Amino acid sequence: MLGNSRIGCGWPEADVEGRYLRADFGRLSVISMYLPSGSSSEQRQQVKYEFMDKLLPELKALRSSRRHVVICGDWNIAHTNKNLKNWRGNQKNSGFLPEERDWMTQVFDEAGMVDVFRCVNREEEQYTWWSFRGQAWAKNVGWRIDYQVATPGLAKRATQTAIYKDVRFSDHAPLVIDYDYPFDSPSPKKQSKKMAAAQKRKNK
Repeated sequence: MLGNSRIGCGWPEADVEGRYLRADFGRLSVISMYLPSGSSSEQRQQVKYEFMDKLLPELKALRSSRRHVVICGDWNIAHTNKNLKNWRGNQKNSGFLPEERDWMTQVFDEAGMVDVFRCVNREEEQYTWWSFRGQAWAKNVGWRIDYQVATPGLAKRATQTAIYKDVRFSDHAPLVIDYDYPFDSPSPKKQSKKMAAAQKRKNK
């Protein structure tokens, strides 16, 4: 059952663009996040760096919260050479800059989060984004920039993955991951207490 929800991350520059949404279900937190792209201008790249600087401490706090957390969305960064087809020609482009890739390493090593897709799927040429230019989609010249990044305990519960490409909705393809996760419904007594507390807050 849905508990607390949080619209925004408290950073006005990001919240005005609707880049962060969190919903809690018991001990599980599901976060939808859209990291800014820096490909359009140097100014937007700086916005991206600022978002990254603010996000890393948030990820560390989530990791130490003892909650099961998964952050889903477009991170706009290909972490390693395996995450894009033409990595040699993109080393100076936003999305594959050394600073961005080093930051993703910090997400996994320092913050202790996990790239869930790679826990289950080790196959080559697995991408989630393709340019509309040329024959990128047809030739599978893509990038894997969409992730589900989770705390280790939740990542271990991933059972299967899929990148849905039967229908093309946009330049991205949905990344689907199944988890063997038990949802425990609260008892009627606990639920009534929660409802009473919520009503009390509302009446204040």
